[in-house]
Amino acid sequence: MRASRESAGIEAKYEGSEFVAAHKSTGIRSGHGMTLWLTGLSGAGKSTIASLLTDRLREQGLAAEWLDGDELRRALGQGLGFSREDRFENIRRAVYVAGMLNRHGVISVVSVISPYAEMRDYARQSLPGFAEVYVDCPLEICESRDVKGLYAKARRGEIPSFTGISDPYQAPASPELTLRTAEQTPEESVNEIWSWLSRSGTLPELNK
Repeated sequence: MRASRESAGIEAKYEGSEFVAAHKSTGIRSGHGMTLWLTGLSGAGKSTIASLLTDRLREQGLAAEWLDGDELRRALGQGLGFSREDRFENIRRAVYVAGMLNRHGVISVVSVISPYAEMRDYARQSLPGFAEVYVDCPLEICESRDVKGLYAKARRGEIPSFTGISDPYQAPASPELTLRTAEQTPEESVNEIWSWLSRSGTLPELNK
């Protein structure tokens, strides 16, 4: 049995029981969707690592998309504030998009603060191929990296419910991987994720 469909430059084919998606314009091919969920404080280095990791996956011929927390909020989170309930709703939307990509064989690299354990538990329960990556960085280092001055504004009370200052960040209890970004470069962090992916067999395509 074989069927195919085309949408947004992606050709999807069913060959027996295997689902394969191929990006026609780039030659990128994928068949094993999963989500790498990068969580940590603002300024910990999530976005930089996620961007580099996505580029590396694509260089290996794998279909990968980076879902950044700020971009997701701008595109899909209009009308949402920063209450616990609104933050959770933002995460639900991120999980939905990541899951859609996964079902089409695309690797989702998600970089979101996701400060509460229940948010990340929800993502884990909703996404079959989920791996939590804790981007661990001391608060004072995150503050020193803050070129936008958000932490300073939060300390002055100008930004309410700011994670790490006026709102808690619940560190993951047992993530698949912890990156200590005060002690390593973004490139070293990506290498650590890559080694874990290869060692764990999470992405069989890496070992082909």
